[in-house]
Amino acid sequence: MTYLAKPRLHHPALARNAIGFTRRDYEGPVSTLCAGCGHDSISAAIIQACWELDIQPHRLAKLSGIGCSSKTPTYFLGQSHGFNTVHGRMPSVLTGANLANRTLTYLGVSGDGDSASIGIGQFVHAIRRGVDMLYIVENNGVYGLTKGQFSATADQGSVSKKGAVNSDSPLDMVTMALQLGATYVARSFSGDKAQLVPLVKGALAHRGAAFIDVVSPCVAFNNHAGSTRSYDHVREHNEAVNRMDVITPRARIEVDYAPGATTEVVQHDGSVLRLHKLDAGYDPRDRIAALGELQRRQARGEVVTGLLYVDPEPVDLHAHLGTVAAPLNSLGVAELSPGATTLAAINASLR
Repeated sequence: MTYLAKPRLHHPALARNAIGFTRRDYEGPVSTLCAGCGHDSISAAIIQACWELDIQPHRLAKLSGIGCSSKTPTYFLGQSHGFNTVHGRMPSVLTGANLANRTLTYLGVSGDGDSASIGIGQFVHAIRRGVDMLYIVENNGVYGLTKGQFSATADQGSVSKKGAVNSDSPLDMVTMALQLGATYVARSFSGDKAQLVPLVKGALAHRGAAFIDVVSPCVAFNNHAGSTRSYDHVREHNEAVNRMDVITPRARIEVDYAPGATTEVVQHDGSVLRLHKLDAGYDPRDRIAALGELQRRQARGEVVTGLLYVDPEPVDLHAHLGTVAAPLNSLGVAELSPGATTLAAINASLR
């Protein structure tokens, strides 16, 4: 595949962050995804968040699996470490990398097909183990690369572009992340930059298993009447924390409304999206309350977005295992092969 490189020259007046980087320094090649794809908006949010956090690009590792979503790390943070795994196996590769070098910031990017179907077991164990990472699922409800079949997150009763109706019950990955013990759980909409950027920043700064499910409409196969992952439907049924800034394949639609309020947004094709923001009294530190809120809003046909749960004192995989503070890949022969006497003592302690 050929990628179109962006110009190397930057305008001298571009703003720089605390470490001297411009926002352009966090970009990658020009995206080859469909024009208007929600995934590109997610990439833009990641770029903005990393720039605002003053992250050194070479101190971040981005990993992905297979699918449209898993192509997106190519388009951001071009100076970072990157690894594209096989279908559904990103979480185990990320876990191994994190165990070897805990000093890097880890960003896993996946899709609803990559994580909710073939990679569901990988997702479950990475979250329950508390791997220190940001795990983003770019959720469009379809397999875009194979022309729009329903994924495991597609809502029951939703209609495909060809008119087929999904008869299967959906997997809700936000609910799963909460139940599995993730210590930072959020959901957002790809077009809501005002909400998504702060959520990504908070997740990158979080020391534990952070998970963000981002509803990201597939403009080619799942942005039509009857789809519950379309721009129209999400806007109509969203329970949002922050103001909307939704990008469609045509002109951008912007909405600004107060916390606790509900608004209806008319889309380009005439359909209406119903959004509702969490009010200021919502407490994201209560895991049980977060699960209840998800269930109540789901029963009303609403999509809850925002920071649903955060543990202010998270514990990650290294703390669970009691690993040394130094990255494992930096240990020498003396530390890794302490000798027969030490090995005998370890074996004796296990009897």
